Amino acid sequence: MSEQRSGGAVALTWFAAIVMMVAGACQALAGLAGILKDGFYAVTANYVFEFNTTGWGWLHLLWGILLILAAFGLFSGAVWARMVGVILASIAVVVNFMFLPLYPIWSLILIALDSAVIWALTAHGRDITKTRDT
Repeated sequence: MSEQRSGGAVALTWFAAIVMMVAGACQALAGLAGILKDGFYAVTANYVFEFNTTGWGWLHLLWGILLILAAFGLFSGAVWARMVGVILASIAVVVNFMFLPLYPIWSLILIALDSAVIWALTAHGRDITKTRDT
């Protein structure tokens, strides 16, 4: 008995890869803003996670690059790329949650994008592997 793959599920996985690339690019740009202009992000008083804005900038830049590289792996349909994508997007959600007091709207947008990636890769990621195998 063969399983049928859903064209919509394959499209959602490709969508996840593209969204992951866009989220990675946004993450990297947010990082560059923090690195190039030290006072770009407003630091709030009594914040539990006390990184300076340059530190946040480097964190976002490196995480954005990792997300973009993992997204390229998703286009191949490799199982490892799906696993890496879910792990990186999950950590990106946590990082952006910690970044909320510094840039709330931007952080919420990135949390939503990363959550969409996690959902698409966990719910429908297997279908893209089937298209590669046939």
